[in-house]
Amino acid sequence: MNYLFHILIMIGIYSIFIQSLNIVMGYTGLVSLSQAAFYGIGAYATALLMINFNVNFFIAVLISIVITVLLSFIVSIPSLRLKGDYFILATLGFQIIIFSILYNWVELTRGPYGIPGIPSPQIANFTFDNPAKFLVLSTIFALLVNYILYLITSIKFGLILKSIREDEIVVSTFGKNTTRFKIISFSIGAGIAAIAGSLYATYVTYIDPTSFTLNESILLVTILSIGGSGNIIGPIVGTLILILLPEFLRFLEIPDSIAANIRMMLYALVLIIILIYKPQGIAGEYEPE
Repeated sequence: MNYLFHILIMIGIYSIFIQSLNIVMGYTGLVSLSQAAFYGIGAYATALLMINFNVNFFIAVLISIVITVLLSFIVSIPSLRLKGDYFILATLGFQIIIFSILYNWVELTRGPYGIPGIPSPQIANFTFDNPAKFLVLSTIFALLVNYILYLITSIKFGLILKSIREDEIVVSTFGKNTTRFKIISFSIGAGIAAIAGSLYATYVTYIDPTSFTLNESILLVTILSIGGSGNIIGPIVGTLILILLPEFLRFLEIPDSIAANIRMMLYALVLIIILIYKPQGIAGEYEPE
């Protein structure tokens, strides 16, 4: 039963994490390779606050969101002046910088040794210290984040983001400051990624830089490409596929020595098929150029 709880918890965490890229890429049309960096900032900020300052989890999450959003301005304000591939390269550079900091600033992050013993979330005397309890917490967070994102993207703000995605020049001719809207979108995505990182850190109770690499950012792009983007449902569909597919492979009794390679080959095969026959993804509405 704990195995099933674990799968459901990871689906909940990644359903939050993937929406951090969806608001940036699916709604605003910006391809970002820095989401794992924001994910890691949220995880480390929460872990350090809880361990070093005995801050309650829920307060630590709020602080980590603020820290992550502020740091997102460092990459968004100068980078959003760039277009296309140059913006992607800028986010790639930020991802590499953050990973290097997490890996090399040993005095703060313990570097490759990681941070063990991260406390479980707690409300009053109730502690989310087992998979069943944490599943409830992660599900509540996932529902809240997805619902809030739905509300945000359903109002005029969301329509403007979609308009920028389709034709930024036309939007700017109507007097809209497109750069400001893109910065807001990017910061929202960073804040959502921080929430996912906070949940991940307190669930696994140990983090190190290898969980927040460029590969994780690329995985998010893959999930969004398969499930679809530009709405709430597509990213969730992609999350279900990319998390459940490796679990199904476990029942095939594939040797551990080749399991990882076969998993990546299947990911690639699924992605190729989707891009050929359904470029907007299984349940998405935005077709990247």
